[in-house]
Amino acid sequence: MSAERRSILRRKYLSLGAGELVAALVFALIAWTLVPRLGTASAAAALWSALIPLLVVLVQAGAYWLGARTWVELRPMPAGWAGTYRVFRIADVALLAAGLAGVIAWWPDSFGSVLLVLTVWLFGVIEYVNYFWVRLSYPFSRWFATVREWRTPRLVQDLHGAVGAR
Repeated sequence: MSAERRSILRRKYLSLGAGELVAALVFALIAWTLVPRLGTASAAAALWSALIPLLVVLVQAGAYWLGARTWVELRPMPAGWAGTYRVFRIADVALLAAGLAGVIAWWPDSFGSVLLVLTVWLFGVIEYVNYFWVRLSYPFSRWFATVREWRTPRLVQDLHGAVGAR
């Protein structure tokens, strides 16, 4: 471990963590401004049902990256963090399922609203998969070549190497 490598990773993790938190804020603000334009209360409820799981996953991801700055290249993920993210890995599935149930219960009337709501929910699923199952984020220039490698996400690697890992 070199101090230079640790410094580079800490900067990268700061950027990733802040980026995920900013993305969550931007999505929430956009939704807040879109809700009045959706036309019906059911479309608004469907949008929030789809969006809340996405926001939760993004905030969890942001917190992970910012927290990982404290242990990267020094020690394994602390047991408390690992336990929390093991719970998130299960709870997020229930949250995404509840979000989908809300989307179905408050199915929007217009095609545009349906497309928006389903896209938002699907993005939440993709973010969940990206953090807890298979790494999906890569630079666009090498995405098609790299995604087929089915790499383990950094979060999962940290969970496997965590203090007291099972």
